[in-house]
Parts: sequence; structure tokens; C-alpha cells
Amino acid sequence: MTVPKKLLLSDLLKHNVRCENGIDHGPVITPWMHPPVHRILGFISRPSNLRLEREVWRLDQLKGINQQEVYVKGVCSVSDEQTLDRFPTLMNANVFNKSGQKIGLIADFLFEPKKGNIQYYLVSRSNPLIPGTSRWLLSIDQIIDKQPGSISCDIETFEDLPIQKASLKEEFLSKSRKWKAQFQDLTYNASDKLEGWIDDQISESDNDSYEMLNDDPSYDDWIDNLDIDSSEEFNRMNKSKKNTNSTNERDLDPWI
Repeated sequence: MTVPKKLLLSDLLKHNVRCENGIDHGPVITPWMHPPVHRILGFISRPSNLRLEREVWRLDQLKGINQQEVYVKGVCSVSDEQTLDRFPTLMNANVFNKSGQKIGLIADFLFEPKKGNIQYYLVSRSNPLIPGTSRWLLSIDQIIDKQPGSISCDIETFEDLPIQKASLKEEFLSKSRKWKAQFQDLTYNASDKLEGWIDDQISESDNDSYEMLNDDPSYDDWIDNLDIDSSEEFNRMNKSKKNTNSTNERDLDPWI
């Protein structure tokens, strides 16, 4: 039986504590933390529901873990609930964004059982005790300030964080956002293709009109169809045409 290299606190809270003498010391109810350095020092068990005493175990006393129990070695420290409530902790602490608005609670964290270093926190919008709530991963570097019962983060909303565990509602919202983005991409692509097709049609029609003007032989061949030998004869034809036009105009004028 071994201890995993990394462990979620929520997984530890599901186990009962059993010592080397085979005595059941009750379930793990809360961690023993040192928030200034983001470290867990041990855990606290409740040996009986009828008594107020609590048993405190150091983390280095943890020797093994299975699906139902954690095995410890050595003697525990006995305390009471009122004294342990004064211990600093970040569990269920309020999470504030960089604007000072409350956006959720700390629901869980991942730690190293050998050294007790916390790797990251898991935060939720609502009460973490409600089953099926979503969890977002909050790294240590994103925490800019911490006070008893609260922390401040360098984020605006939980959408800025990677989601670790999604509820049915969050999965539906996430898929809806993806579908909306895909629909917008399809719309933009269709608009670009339509504009490109219209531009191609306009350019083709302009080219066809230009080719029709260049290929029309009536403008270039009207002189060739006339029997003109020289430029002088061409000028005489123009003069005779002008005289004919002026005569026709005088005939049509009623005052002449």
C-alpha cells in the first residue's frame, strides 16, 4: 500500500483513519493548513459523533491509502472543535476578482502528500457541498492577495480559468458558446465567398464589354468599304455632303 504523489483533498475526506494498532479513528473532516505558503500540514479526524474532541494527524504520519481508509503511524494530538476553528484555512474561502467582486468559493485543492505543497485550487460559483457543481482550476500565481477567509485573484470571471469539472448546465452553456462561434465563422466564410463571386462576375462582364468594342468591325471598316483613292477626294466628299445638308435646311425653312 502506497501513498500517491498527488492527492485531492476531496478524495482524502472520503476516507476513515486507521492507525497501526487497527483502531478506527473516524473520518477525515478537515485539513490542517498553513495558508501563507499554500501548504497542508496534516488533517483532522472525528473519532466520535457524541464527543467534541478531535484528533490531529501530521502529514508525515500518512503511510498508505486505499479506496476507503488511510493508514497512519504514531500518536495523534487531541484537541477540541472550538480550538481547531481558530486555525487559519482557505477552505470555503471567498474568491474575489481584481475588481473586488465576489465570484465564488474555494472548493478543493491538489497537494503533494509527502511535502504538503498545494499545486492549485479548485473554485466553484456556488456552495461546493452541492453535488454536480462546476470546478475551475485556480493556480497559485493568479492569487494576488489572501486574508483570513478570502483571497483576491488576477481574473475577472471564472471563464478566464480552465474548467476542471463541468456540471450539466455549464456543459450546455459551453457547447452553446461553441455552436454560436461556429455559426458566426460559417456566416463570415459564406459572406466572403459571396463577395468574391460578385467581384468575379463584375470583372468578367467588364472584360466582355471591352472585347466586344474591340472586336466590332463596323467602326474600322466603314472607310474601307468606300471607293476613295486619295485624301483630296475624301475632302471633296465632305464638302459636297455639307452643301447638301445646307440646301436641305433652306428648303425646310418656311421664311425662305
